[in-house]
Amino acid sequence: MYIGIDLGTSSVKCVLVDPDQRVLGSASEALAVNRPAPTHAEQDPAGWWQATLQALDRLAADHPGAMSDVRGLGLSGQMHGATLLDAADQVLRPCILWNDGRAAAECAEMEARWPDLRRVTGNIAMPGFTAPKLLWVRKHEPALFDRIAKVLLPKAYLRLRLSGEYAEDMSDAAGTLWLDVAKRDWSDAALAATGLTRQHMPRLVEGSAPAGRLRPELQKRWNMTAAPVIAGGAGDNAAGAVSLGAIHAGDAFVSLGTSGVLWATTAGFAPNPGKAVHAFCHCLPQTWHQMGVILSAASCFAWLADTLGTSEGQLLAGMPENPVRPGNVLFLPYLSGERTPHNDARIRGAFIGLSHETDRAALVQAVMEGVAFALKDCLDALKGAGTHVSSADIIGGGARSPLWRAIIAHVLDLPLAEITGADVSGAFGAARLGRLAATGEAPGDVCHKAPRGKTIQPDPILRDAYAANHQRYRQLYPHLKEVA
Repeated sequence: MYIGIDLGTSSVKCVLVDPDQRVLGSASEALAVNRPAPTHAEQDPAGWWQATLQALDRLAADHPGAMSDVRGLGLSGQMHGATLLDAADQVLRPCILWNDGRAAAECAEMEARWPDLRRVTGNIAMPGFTAPKLLWVRKHEPALFDRIAKVLLPKAYLRLRLSGEYAEDMSDAAGTLWLDVAKRDWSDAALAATGLTRQHMPRLVEGSAPAGRLRPELQKRWNMTAAPVIAGGAGDNAAGAVSLGAIHAGDAFVSLGTSGVLWATTAGFAPNPGKAVHAFCHCLPQTWHQMGVILSAASCFAWLADTLGTSEGQLLAGMPENPVRPGNVLFLPYLSGERTPHNDARIRGAFIGLSHETDRAALVQAVMEGVAFALKDCLDALKGAGTHVSSADIIGGGARSPLWRAIIAHVLDLPLAEITGADVSGAFGAARLGRLAATGEAPGDVCHKAPRGKTIQPDPILRDAYAANHQRYRQLYPHLKEVA
C-alpha cells in the first residue's frame, strides 16, 4: 500500500493506493489563505500539519487494514513558498506563498546582484519564486532574517514533521531560483545573492528516491507494521505529470485549475527566460520540463460567477458544447498579474468590446477564450525555447466544461485528450513516487499513461478565426499596461 499527500493552497489531500494502483480511499482538509496586505498571500504551516494529521487519521479510521500495510509515502506540494525555521525548527513567520507579489522590487535587485541568474537557473526572477522573498524578508524583517536556520518549501516542512529529515526534490527546488537546474544542485552564487548558504538549505534528492522514514510515534498512531519510506516527492505540477504518465520527452498537458499550466516534458534543460518560461527539473532522474504558467485560469470563471451573483453551474447552463464562432468581447485574464510571457505582477485584467448587446453568455465565452489566448501565449513561448508540442492531455476543474475544452483545442491548434477513469491529482502522483522509493521499480513500469477518452480535434475554420482574435488580444497588453 502507498500513500500520497498533496499539500495544495486550498486543501491537503491524501490518497491510499493499492499495488494495482487503485485508489482505496481519500481524505482532504481545507486550508485558508491570509492576505494581510495588498499583493500579500500567506499561510500558517501549523495549519498544514494539522490538516495532514486529520486527513491521515481519517484514512486510518476508514481503512485500518490497508493503512497498516503502507510501505511507501510520497509528497506533492504547492511550489515556491518560503517557510522559515529557527535553529530549533520553530516557524519564524507565516509562509509567503507562490501567489504573493510583494517581492517585485527584489527580483530586479537579485538579477542586478547576480548577472548569471537566468543562465544558471533557466528562469527570470519573479515575485512568486522563493529567493526574492528572502531578499524582502532581509530588507523588511532584518531581525527575523538573522534568526533563519533553514528555508523549506511547503512540502519539505511536512517531510520534516513526518520524518525529521531536511530534504527536497529537484522539481520543487528548481522553483526557488537557488538551483543550478542543468546540474541539479544548489548554486552557491544564487544563495550568496540572497545572503544564504547551503547550510540554510535541505539536502537534494530525486523525487523517486528515498528521503527518510516515518517517525516511530506516527507509525504507531496509524498502526503501521513498518515505518514507510518517504519519497523525495514533487512540486504540484510535476506530481500531476507523474499521475498522467507524462514522464517522457514530448509528453504534454494543459492544466486548467486555479492557475493554468501548459507543461512539456523535455530530455534536457531548455530555458527561455526572456518569455518567462519555467525551465525546471522533473521529479524523475535526468528529466526536465518546461511550463508556461498563467496565474488565473479557472479562478477567472469562479470570479465571474461570484461577480454576477450566481454559480458556476448556472453560468454553464444553456452554453453549447462547441463554439460556433469566436465572441466579439475580449477578456484579459490578468486578475492577479501574469507570469508567461509578461512576468508582470502588477497588470490587471479587462473586458474589451462591451456593448448593449453583451449578455451573460457573451461574458462566459469571453472569459473562456481569454484564458485560452493566455495559454496560446504560453505555447508560443515554449516554441521559442525549441519545444514542439503535437498534442496534449487536458486536466483540472475547468476541463470539465466541454465548451472550454473545445475552445482551447481550437485556439492552441492541438488535439486535446480528455482523461477518464483515473485520479490524476498530485496526491496520486505522489503515491506513485512513494511506491518507486519503496520498491526501486523503474518509473516506466509504474507511471503508466492515464486512460484517455475523447480527443478533441481543432477545427480549421475556427482555428483561423481564433488566430485572428488572438492577434487582437496580443495587441492589448501594452496598452493595458500603460493605464493599469
